[in-house]
Amino acid sequence: MIAMEAKRMFMKVIVLDPSLDCPASGVADIVMEGHFSDPEKIYELSKKVDIVTFEIELANVKALERLEEEGKIVYPSSKVLQIIQNKYRQKKFLRDNKINVPDFEIVENEEQAKRVCKSFEFPVLLKACEDSYDGRGNYLIRSEGEVGQALQFFSGRQCMLEKFVRFRKEISIMIARNPSGCISYFPVVENIHEDHILITTIVPARIDDKVKRKAIDMAVRTVESLESVGIFGIEMFVDDNDEVMINEIAPRPHNSGHYSIEACSISQFEQHLRAILNLPMPKPFLLSDAVMMNILGPHDLAGPYAISGIRGLFSIPGCHLHIYGKLETKPKRKLGHVTVVGSNLDPTSLKYTIEDAIRIELLHQVSKCSN
Repeated sequence: MIAMEAKRMFMKVIVLDPSLDCPASGVADIVMEGHFSDPEKIYELSKKVDIVTFEIELANVKALERLEEEGKIVYPSSKVLQIIQNKYRQKKFLRDNKINVPDFEIVENEEQAKRVCKSFEFPVLLKACEDSYDGRGNYLIRSEGEVGQALQFFSGRQCMLEKFVRFRKEISIMIARNPSGCISYFPVVENIHEDHILITTIVPARIDDKVKRKAIDMAVRTVESLESVGIFGIEMFVDDNDEVMINEIAPRPHNSGHYSIEACSISQFEQHLRAILNLPMPKPFLLSDAVMMNILGPHDLAGPYAISGIRGLFSIPGCHLHIYGKLETKPKRKLGHVTVVGSNLDPTSLKYTIEDAIRIELLHQVSKCSN
């Protein structure tokens, strides 16, 4: 979606992706086939562009460092990616900068892990430090007897233990910083997750102004401490005492910011481009309340697919559909999203309406039905 926004502003876009028919292939000028971690492919890409940016945390830090050493512009910087890519380094960076986070500790062995779990009190979250997203790197430990099993689940991977937060709300904020140090943020939004995967974003968040101010201040301090450039999605918890703490940082456009395409004066994708190009970044304002819902692959399907029920979606006033063009569905894979804009929106009612309308089926099942 960064590529779509860049083409709207008549920029040349070159994309590196493992698949030549990736979603960006429909809009990019050139698609280079290669993995995000392949240093030679990243270097080859850099020779064709003025600025290198990324939309996934799996990019190769060492390769980006090499580009920076040779004078290539890379935003966000390799230094920031190196911090955020590892959950332990990310949390330690935040704590060192006096930014509120849940208690955490690196795992050294099973005996030490049991001691930490007791001090945190069960349940406790075990998190893989790297290569994890959408909750795939989390394991909830409910008792001392589960500690060994949890460590075995992530065998061979660096892990950390984190105190489980009994939150009242999950919120997030998109915030951008440009090379001149200008910072601009979007409204605070409320998120609802199921199995650690974002299902619904409600705009604006249903919290009082004091909590919103805390969240904004924390987000500003975070990007100031990182001293990086680009847009960041910062996920937070709000507890029963209205204390706010950071859960995770994404150094890129974020799923919870997709609502901004229709509901804000500037989308998160345009703001990212403005940031890395050092263009003016006026504060985005909300044009309308909104509810964003993800379209996820069914838990029991994998392969080429078709989506039906779109006609029913378009009967919803203020509804905007985005299909990403991924060739295959996988369990819980994000295949698209729906944003509904308007006033007096009922998130629960909209969730049921959208879920009732949408059907995802494997292509061979669709053909059998049509024969």
